[in-house]
Amino acid sequence: MRKVLVLFAHPKFEHSKVNQALIQAITGLENVEIRDLYELYPDFNISIQKEQEALFEAEVVIWHHPIYWYSCPPLMKQWIDLVLEFAWAYGPGGIYLKGKHILNTITTGGSQEAYQNSGRNNYEIEDFLRPFEQTARLCQMNYLAPFHVAGTHKISEWDLLRKAQSYKNLLLSLRDEDDIAGIQKPQNLNI
Repeated sequence: MRKVLVLFAHPKFEHSKVNQALIQAITGLENVEIRDLYELYPDFNISIQKEQEALFEAEVVIWHHPIYWYSCPPLMKQWIDLVLEFAWAYGPGGIYLKGKHILNTITTGGSQEAYQNSGRNNYEIEDFLRPFEQTARLCQMNYLAPFHVAGTHKISEWDLLRKAQSYKNLLLSLRDEDDIAGIQKPQNLNI
């Protein structure tokens, strides 16, 4: 059983029924740790040592956040900037994340169609996630396809329940399945 670390960052979590449902679906799962960065660091004073210790223990890491201006919320960006240190996460001696699996769990107010080359945002959602993918590669991590919940402002209760269950199932698979490569295919992640 792998240890899964969910790094959650949402500055207005109390207003996000979608992220509340996703987090509730995975809360209490054995060997799944959820670190709510805005709860832990409301002053943005991140404990690098604590975060690196949590990363070191995990085999699967999830950056869970809404898309804010085509990226992540500011605390998630600061976490990446500070915690993924040279000579620890990458560069000479930077071996502590090597071989770990990582993916983004993201929510967008825009629909799936808005995140297409022909859509309102001109690019696919994966294009906006390239900096995360490259960060993972620099740290010698295995970057997996994202889990995306689109159209959060108009999602039906039934679709939200289905997405929350899919998210829980994904984490259970990442934790328990031998073949992570088999579950990283986008069609399997975004059920």
